[in-house]
Amino acid sequence: MKQGMMKKLTAGLMAVSMAVMIGGCGGTDKAPAKSSGAAKMGVISYLTGAGAAYGESIRQGLELARDEINAKGKVKIELVFEDSKGEKNEAINAANKLIHKDNVLAIMGPTLSSEMFAIGPMVNQEGVPIMGTSLTVEGITEIGDYVFRNSLPESAAIPQSIKRAKAKYNLKKVAIMYSDNNDLAVSGYKTIQQTLKEEGIEVLGVETFADKNTDFSAQLTKIATLKPDAVMVAGLYQEAALILKKARELGINVPVVGNNGFNSPQLIKSAGAAADGAVVASPWFPGKDDPKVKKFIADYKAKYNKEPDQFAAQAYDALQIMAIALEKSGSNTDRKKLREQLAAVKDYDGVTGKFAFDAKRNPAMDVNVLVVKDGKFTELK
Repeated sequence: MKQGMMKKLTAGLMAVSMAVMIGGCGGTDKAPAKSSGAAKMGVISYLTGAGAAYGESIRQGLELARDEINAKGKVKIELVFEDSKGEKNEAINAANKLIHKDNVLAIMGPTLSSEMFAIGPMVNQEGVPIMGTSLTVEGITEIGDYVFRNSLPESAAIPQSIKRAKAKYNLKKVAIMYSDNNDLAVSGYKTIQQTLKEEGIEVLGVETFADKNTDFSAQLTKIATLKPDAVMVAGLYQEAALILKKARELGINVPVVGNNGFNSPQLIKSAGAAADGAVVASPWFPGKDDPKVKKFIADYKAKYNKEPDQFAAQAYDALQIMAIALEKSGSNTDRKKLREQLAAVKDYDGVTGKFAFDAKRNPAMDVNVLVVKDGKFTELK
């Protein structure tokens, strides 16, 4: 090969190499890519593992909303799903992929509050709007200005369920159980403690457990001797169902007031008749006499052959809210405009009720207090 040709080839290769290097750097400046005219939304959800029932409901709620939004044609949305498996590191990997490889406009999720605490600072720094649909721990939106949630924090839900249970069952003394290695449960426990103090309800004893525990005999045997008017439990549905079953076996037939982890049909499916008497606060009430709720349930059952739960309903509403902000922003690539329009949402009327973001990007909405009766969530009156 001639020397001149060699020089030209070498220079060409160096230019290509430099272009690749430049393209591979500065991920924060790269605009979200258009995909068939659709805004690309990332989703980080707990799709496999012990808590997959939560993530699967979220995925289905988002898919149903996406199909409805796209059919209307005002905006188009493409969903890119990543499975966090309920693990912080998996959630971090998923967020990095969605932002730097898929170049998404925004992110829905993740499922667990612990995952949001792991990825939220990085996502916020990248200037990517992120909306949690199932996050209830305190401090979520304090992570940064690009962090939103349409799920009620425990501080808004638990006090309502305790106050309603106190009035209904004349509660004077209770026992508490909570998972001490779970952010959701620890946050719930703190809110339970504070509310009980404010309501003048005596705490007879506190028992702890770990996620994935299967034997609660020791804790509940102690609680049985205390003869409480109710038991307060903060944990996920897997452990909550086992606690309910063992409590009933030991003759503890008092109401069990739960945190947000109780909000799943899986609780009833796993605990069976033992779930009767479980109390929980939720924005979602399937028995509500509302045409939107009835249509959502019918459409969801037609598509997935099962009843939607709170997590499906909140995910459905979250994407509808995102679509409103997307339409008003006038762009499927401008993250800052989307963030500004999201914060301005004040008058959405969804399947979980009337919704607005408050000044801290938390939901401002009403709460339903429910009790399981004859295997169904019904309103506690």
